[in-house]
Amino acid sequence: MSVTVRVPAKVNVQLAVGGARPDGFHDLANVFLAVGLYDEITVTPADALRVTCSGPDAAQVPLDVTNLAARAALALAGRHGLEPAVHIHITKDIPVAGGMAGGSADGAGALVACDALWGTRTSRSELLEICAELGSDVPFSLVGGAALGTGRGEKLTVLEVGGAFHWVFAMAGRGLSTPAVFREFDRLGEGVRIPEPVASGDLLEALAKGDTGALAAAVSNDLQPAALSLFPELAQTLAAGRAAGALTALVSGSGPTTAFLARDASGAERIAAALRASGTCKSARVAPSPAPGATVVRPGVPDTTGARD
Repeated sequence: MSVTVRVPAKVNVQLAVGGARPDGFHDLANVFLAVGLYDEITVTPADALRVTCSGPDAAQVPLDVTNLAARAALALAGRHGLEPAVHIHITKDIPVAGGMAGGSADGAGALVACDALWGTRTSRSELLEICAELGSDVPFSLVGGAALGTGRGEKLTVLEVGGAFHWVFAMAGRGLSTPAVFREFDRLGEGVRIPEPVASGDLLEALAKGDTGALAAAVSNDLQPAALSLFPELAQTLAAGRAAGALTALVSGSGPTTAFLARDASGAERIAAALRASGTCKSARVAPSPAPGATVVRPGVPDTTGARD
């Protein structure tokens, strides 16, 4: 038997970052919006824990216990006194090292998939607790939709979204390390008083009303200057998207994926085509939002491959 879970990427429509804390993390006001680019996580009983991956950039995905999907299986098995004897296969469609929480999505997806496969019936609150232990973005990958993340991003408040938004994401030719971007944020902020991060009231209202123009005017990312400092070519991609008609353009999270908000679905397609033709990015994808969080799409399907680990 196998279980498959689909889990979305995210864009940060606001990422307000406070100064470094004593533990090395930063307090955040992080407004997440799940978007319709998905990884699928399939888990199958096996003799031992094993991770495989297919899809774009699969060669960049670690297949050992540093992978958040493997860590999720280990954490859930440990909670219930089980052996983590499972084969985890990741079908990748979320950009790797792109600032869209692909690794976090895989962790949340594996957690939900293993819970279904093993029949452990873990409560939602306990699943979120495990997610927070795995990483700051993992809880949102479980929840989806829209949410405000505080603390280091793991404390979630679900937000109302009053309509659909249409995005274009431009993938860069190389990745950016999230820790490196935060270190550059700290370096750029040396000697400067960094205010406490607070969610934008205008942005929350725009989400609640489904107002695309108001959302475009309110988005912000405090990590963008650090990402541009480490990857200056991203400025050309942002300019190309704006020239193609995007209402706003920003670096997604810690980058290097860049995000462009379109007025409607047809506008998103035009912007994506222009970005592909611009030569400033590796590829461009359209995606609507909001999207649901980690969802079982194939529960308890018999393994038809004829293989068993």
